[in-house]
Amino acid sequence: MIVYGRNPVRELLRGRRRHAVTHVVATESVSREPWLRAVPIELAGAEAIERACGSSDHQGVCADAGPYPYSGAEEILAGPDPLIVALDELQDPHNLGAIARTAECAGASGVVICERRAAEVSPAVCKASAGAVEHLRIARVRNMVAFLERAQEVGFWCHGAASGGGVAYDAPDYSGGVVLVLGGEGRGLRRLVAERCDDLVSLPLIGKVGSLNVSAAAAVLVYEVLQQRALLDTET
Repeated sequence: MIVYGRNPVRELLRGRRRHAVTHVVATESVSREPWLRAVPIELAGAEAIERACGSSDHQGVCADAGPYPYSGAEEILAGPDPLIVALDELQDPHNLGAIARTAECAGASGVVICERRAAEVSPAVCKASAGAVEHLRIARVRNMVAFLERAQEVGFWCHGAASGGGVAYDAPDYSGGVVLVLGGEGRGLRRLVAERCDDLVSLPLIGKVGSLNVSAAAAVLVYEVLQQRALLDTET
C-alpha cells in the first residue's frame, strides 16, 4: 500500500504499527521538513510521486507502507468501558476516513467494518483520516449481526443510528461499553442489523434536507457519548 500526503505519512512513521515500511519518497523541499530529518528518503519530482501513488493529492511525499494491520474484533471489545463505532456496509472511503479520524480524536476503542460490500483501509482512506488509521484499531468482520450479538453477550449496549429512529440521540445512557452502529450511504442500516440493536437513535433535522452525511452523524454521536461520560466523571 502506498500512503501519500504529509499527515498520513507523518502518522505512519509515528505509529510504527506497520513493519513493512520500506522507503519514503519526497520532493526536495518536503524532505527538508523537520519530521523527515531522521528518515532515509528517496528524492523525486512531483510527477514521479504522482505516478507512484496514483494521486495528485500527494503533497510531495509518499511511502510504501505494506499491508494495513487490522485488529481482531475481540481485541476491540476488550478494555474498560470501550466506545466502538460499527459501520454496516459503508462504501465511501472518504466517509470511512472521516469517521476513523473522529473516532481516533475522541479516544474510541476502535472501528468495526464489514469484510464484504464495504470500503476497506486504502490509501484514500489513510489520506481522508489524516493518518488517524495508523493509531486507531480497525477490525473487519464477516457478519455484522454476529458481531453485535457478541458485543451484547459481553455487556455492550448497541445503539443504531437511523433516520426516524424512536429515541432521541441524547436520551440513552452511554456509560459502560457502547457500540454506535451506522449504516451505509443512502440505504442506512440493513434490517437485521437494525433489529439486533438495543435501540435506534435519531438526530433532530430542522432544515429542509432530510439527512446528515454519515460521517457528520457519527461525529455528533461520538461526542455526545464523550459529553455524557465527562458529566458522569464530574458527578463522581
